[in-house]
Amino acid sequence: MKPYYHRNLPHYQPEGAMYHVVFRLAGSLPVEVVESLQQENEQAKLRIASIQNYNERRESYLLQQTEYLKKFDALLDEANSGPLWLAEPAVADLVAAALHKPDGSKYDLFAFTIMSNHVHVVFQHLPGERDSSRSGKGRAKARGTTSEYVVTDILRLIKGSTAYECNKILHRSEAFWQHESYDHVIRNEEELERTILYVLNNPVKAHLVDDWKLWKWTYVKEGLIE
Repeated sequence: MKPYYHRNLPHYQPEGAMYHVVFRLAGSLPVEVVESLQQENEQAKLRIASIQNYNERRESYLLQQTEYLKKFDALLDEANSGPLWLAEPAVADLVAAALHKPDGSKYDLFAFTIMSNHVHVVFQHLPGERDSSRSGKGRAKARGTTSEYVVTDILRLIKGSTAYECNKILHRSEAFWQHESYDHVIRNEEELERTILYVLNNPVKAHLVDDWKLWKWTYVKEGLIE
């Protein structure tokens, strides 16, 4: 059985793959805006599906994924309505700690950036149960199995462990995270470097800082970026 799931759009979630994931606050974008973007993406995918050559079709699909993310991300950066709870330092600190916690057990954490209404995170999934530090030393041999919905499960863990505590800080009780998210499989080291730089520079692109190193809620694993 291939690892597919269906929520709003089907996603391929292979175990052991590298991922760029974006998830956002509940209500951070109007429903009609998201639906319009998803419909546009679906139409593009239908056009791509008609391409006969496999390599050309595959490359076109990957380019479309990248364009979809850029548009999705731009909408979040430009949002002039909706919650900005992640701008609260205590909330951002809590989410940052939650992103670090599965590092070395559920995934190898490469980078993340926490914006005011959404989060970018780049990681490589670690199949099975592991017991290791972030440095990777003494990593135990994988044992057991994981769900076929690897990104879904990881996000459920992170969102579930932060929603209540973030709401507690904010003195609220409604939904904190939007259910759906974006995830993209990173194919190689070259794409990984481009993706990490994109994630790190998100606050620069949003005109919040002049240098990504000045953004407190940005992280990159040592040695990945010069």
